[in-house]
Amino acid sequence: MTADEAVSATEEHPGQPGDPCVMVIFGAAGDLTKRKLIPALYNLAKSNLLSREFALVGLARAAMTTEEFRRKLSQDMQEFATEQVDPGLWEWLVQRLYYLPGNFSDPAAYQELRTLLDKVDTDHGTRGNYFSYLATSPGYFAEIVRHLGETGLAREENGRWRRVIIEKPFGRDLDSARALNREISQILSESQLYRIDHYLGKETVQNILVFRFANGIFEPIWNRRYVDHVQITVAETVGVEQRGGYYEEAGTLRDMVPNHISQLITLTAMEPPISFEANAVRDEQAKILRAIQPLTPEEVLIRAVRGQYGEGMIEGKRVPGYRAEPKVAPDSTTETFVALKLSIDNWRWADVPFYLRTGKRLPSRVTEIAIQFKRAPLILFRKTPVDRLTPNRLVLHIQPDEGISLRFGAKVPGPVVRLGSVDMAFQYKDYFGTKPSTGYERLLYDCMTGDATLFQRADMVEAGWSVVAPILDVWKALPPRSFPNYAAGSWGPKEADELLERDGRQWRRSDK
Repeated sequence: MTADEAVSATEEHPGQPGDPCVMVIFGAAGDLTKRKLIPALYNLAKSNLLSREFALVGLARAAMTTEEFRRKLSQDMQEFATEQVDPGLWEWLVQRLYYLPGNFSDPAAYQELRTLLDKVDTDHGTRGNYFSYLATSPGYFAEIVRHLGETGLAREENGRWRRVIIEKPFGRDLDSARALNREISQILSESQLYRIDHYLGKETVQNILVFRFANGIFEPIWNRRYVDHVQITVAETVGVEQRGGYYEEAGTLRDMVPNHISQLITLTAMEPPISFEANAVRDEQAKILRAIQPLTPEEVLIRAVRGQYGEGMIEGKRVPGYRAEPKVAPDSTTETFVALKLSIDNWRWADVPFYLRTGKRLPSRVTEIAIQFKRAPLILFRKTPVDRLTPNRLVLHIQPDEGISLRFGAKVPGPVVRLGSVDMAFQYKDYFGTKPSTGYERLLYDCMTGDATLFQRADMVEAGWSVVAPILDVWKALPPRSFPNYAAGSWGPKEADELLERDGRQWRRSDK
């Protein structure tokens, strides 16, 4: 089968292919390209969602030719592809891959890039549409965008579009995020900038809006009259691995809360948008972020918990503590666990606490949103053996097994009235099958088609940093004295449990 026949023979898909375009990856020699981006592009091609007029240019400092780049990615695909690779389809894609060695700070590299893009346009009919993916360290974001502007590669004219995808972290605090927004906005309009959060590529995250607004039975009870509290858990069993240098600068609060977890909060709590158009959805998300009440310094001390893992056991194996990880200071005060209690001050969610926890080296790899409803009155059961009612709980399981479950009470068979808790649950794979995915397919496709719904807007980024700014200030002024304060393989420090116990609640068990 020829390469073109392989493309034509791929499965039918109801979606339209993305626009003709060139994807430029800055930092193309890094892990993200081989592990996620190239497999995602292959999956899009297999689903007929990648334009036949598509090409990719990788730019990085590593000395490499285009042929070496193609051979390297062909080898990498054997390890990182999400399914068996069709040789014909891969050959079609690999003939559209190009490489340019260069320094991100060198103006000459951008001139060479422009020359190469002109050639690629001619050879592949990509019509002058380019999107750049900045898979680099954050320190290069503004500089790369500035060079793109100076070289004319950010200019939109004659129907040609130019877009830029920026990986997190977008700034390291509120002031730096504002400064980065100001600097980039001098070159790019907001409609050209796509701040990516790969969590939003997950099916269950995207399904939150469909679940809430396409089903008439849930939205009427999705408010303070019926909801007791909300728990959001993002737990990882892995440590910092080889990212110790980055983690020492960031920490879990910066790494997870202003972006991933803020997005989960907004999709869970937002009001119905007037449409699914990008800005209509993001307007409602921004309102939620602005409605989250910033903690006072006194509240930080009792409503924000930080932890750092020591050595312990994960899946039966002893693992080192954070301070023993590569590129980590032996007396590090960087947090690897965060638990927060936040309040959303609006009509729907007043007095409903949102509890968040995220961390490294926890017992299970799990991301979920648990909506716990208020208990029903016990009065009906006062002359029965039932002495307490278990509250209903709806759980949106985001990873690793994507699905939704609802817990409710049912009578245990027998002559005596006894209640048991049962679960109605579904997993996406059981109903809709599984589609090989890296989590980046939807996000890359949306950028190619100009749909920014799942990407953060400037005001959302700044609002997210506003939520954590008071916490960062207090934690900087009062370094922790008890680190490490939880063992690897546990659910974090005891203070995280006390955060809920003071309110008469407890964390949902999220073990596998």
